[in-house]
Amino acid sequence: METIAFRNSYFTFRVDSEKKPPKTVTQKVPYSLNNARIPIDASLSIKEKAGNFKENYVVGTSCKTEQVGVDQDIWHIPNADFIPIFSSDTFMSIKTYEVANRGAVLYPPSLGEQPERQIVPIEETFDDVRIDLPRIEGQYLETPKEVVEAVLSNQPLNARTTIENERYTAILEYPIKTINANEKDWIYQPDTGPVLLPDLAQDPKGMLEGIQLAFAAFNTLEWVEFIVRVPTPVAPGILVNHYSESVRFDSMNEILIPLYG
Repeated sequence: METIAFRNSYFTFRVDSEKKPPKTVTQKVPYSLNNARIPIDASLSIKEKAGNFKENYVVGTSCKTEQVGVDQDIWHIPNADFIPIFSSDTFMSIKTYEVANRGAVLYPPSLGEQPERQIVPIEETFDDVRIDLPRIEGQYLETPKEVVEAVLSNQPLNARTTIENERYTAILEYPIKTINANEKDWIYQPDTGPVLLPDLAQDPKGMLEGIQLAFAAFNTLEWVEFIVRVPTPVAPGILVNHYSESVRFDSMNEILIPLYG
């Protein structure tokens, strides 16, 4: 059975402002050229059962907004967590400030305000995007005992969670970064993320917009619970983006050891 080699999975986006002015920056870039390489945290594949829609999405590791190559004042102030998501032809930039719904002004200012979740076609803002998501052989773990023994022997682990409705099948693939294991009762439970959680009520055109960041937990093959990142009230009139909404799905969960060799 194949699984993703997350250890070697990256996407690299190339900005060349002399060829194509970027549409997702909030400050003037100090150099016209930059290649940003970011590890891939998770993958999501969605297929329409009776239609032609089929798409894959990848999310990169969170980083911080910055100026590249300057001799001081590297960090943007106010600073944002930056999480990039790519499909085959579209890019979503998720920027999170200290409170939810805080926008920023794009550069140049004529582009207007940047929303927290900005979606743009790849061809309009990047000179090039390369997504490297290699697959290798994986050893499927069939029993809780096999999973627990793999955890306690420090084996790398991947998960594949399949959820569906009448219209779509969605396959979430992600490395298991954090997992609980009990060798007395043979119980395991990943608590890991972020993963990409789709809204399968969306039409294909709105699928990227409907994706949310979440953490996944399960201790059986038949269901999964997600804690979803949503705007969360913390005081009157104040929201923060926090993992605070729990949702549960019937699913098929698989745990594999990626065989890196």
